[in-house]
Amino acid sequence: MQTSIRTLWQRRAARGVATLLAASVLVGCSSVKLDESAPVTDRAATPVGGAAGAGGAGGAGAAPVDNRTVVPVQTEQAQLAQPPANVERIIYFDFDSYTVKPEFMPTLEAHARFLNADRQRRVVLEGHTDERGGREYNLALGQKRADAVRRALALLGVQDSQMESVSFGKEKPAVQGSGEEAWSRNRRVELSYR
Repeated sequence: MQTSIRTLWQRRAARGVATLLAASVLVGCSSVKLDESAPVTDRAATPVGGAAGAGGAGGAGAAPVDNRTVVPVQTEQAQLAQPPANVERIIYFDFDSYTVKPEFMPTLEAHARFLNADRQRRVVLEGHTDERGGREYNLALGQKRADAVRRALALLGVQDSQMESVSFGKEKPAVQGSGEEAWSRNRRVELSYR
């Protein structure tokens, strides 16, 4: 019993010494002064074949500096946020339902192919309801609709990190008015690329 306690104490002491040693090395490294008087050479704007050529100011072995500008590749955010071409971005639902209808599976398959081809793409699944019912009920129903579309896309191979589901309930109707025509257009999930 005594030897196991002593061994345990020795291990803890060795870890403490190792930790202190590592910390002192890091502190010692951070106090090293930089040589502020080191010469800095500007080689930015010398044309090809100019003074910085093989025998110029750059030294005997210096390569000539090319004055052509390098244009960085820029990916425009607007282009990244574009949905797949010629594919509907809205999935409609029946009254008081959050079941994805079979007629919308080809649309979801097209979106899944698009998202699977580029894992950097992100989509927000925005759940909506019609005006009937209370605010809390509609927020919950909108969330269930968005989550149903999310599950369908996940089953088609889309990574969970590419999707976000939110609910707007009845707060953002697509069509104003009452009646089945307006209500049927408001019971939806919109796929919004970001």
